[in-house]
Amino acid sequence: MPTFAETLGAHLRRDPGRPLVTFYDHATGERVELSLTTYANWVAKASSLLVDVADLERGMSLRIDLPPHWLSTVFLGAAWTVGLRVTTSDEPDAVVCGPDGLADWAPGARALPVLACSLRPLGVRFAEPLPAGVLDVGVEIWSQPDGFTAWDPPTGDDLATDALTQDGLHDLTAAVGSALTDGGRLLSVADPASPPGMATFTEPLRRGGSLVLVRNPDPDRLDDVFDAERATARA
Repeated sequence: MPTFAETLGAHLRRDPGRPLVTFYDHATGERVELSLTTYANWVAKASSLLVDVADLERGMSLRIDLPPHWLSTVFLGAAWTVGLRVTTSDEPDAVVCGPDGLADWAPGARALPVLACSLRPLGVRFAEPLPAGVLDVGVEIWSQPDGFTAWDPPTGDDLATDALTQDGLHDLTAAVGSALTDGGRLLSVADPASPPGMATFTEPLRRGGSLVLVRNPDPDRLDDVFDAERATARA
């Protein structure tokens, strides 16, 4: 089976302009759409950030402590491109968190890399200064290159999660079931960086489809989003 990076690259060569992740936040009204090209660009920058700034290497672990958000999918892709294990452990080699996680992770920023995402529109920096030692993704990521090639690329046998290898990601369909067809668009409110919700991202990617991700969902508006985005399945 191809690795995550190989799978993304194959789809990128085939149809670079098609949407891969469409994100809504019903609390703020935000909508963001990442084409394959835009997503791959963000993944490249995030991969360089993890390697060159956070000093992570293949085989190390990353905790992605974010709510359902398009940046969750970016850091999933970056972790797997580098060859990191996405972990739920409270003792990772590095962590990516949002504003709600700062109180938990900032005190340990001298012992491990803590990369914080403001979750503001367009991935911009925090409006207020961050605690000492915490890296602001909205500052650091923009200076990273648009392309990334791992000097020690992962194989299908590398762990992608605490329980699955990169090969195993291709079978991670439990949260989606058989409802999603090839090229389909999946509407989900699940956190793609959590084990229960990870298939909502990996399965659309594998099938040449896309994810429509809704944060802070308003139940009365989900049907409208489903229709407007021409979704074909729900998770």
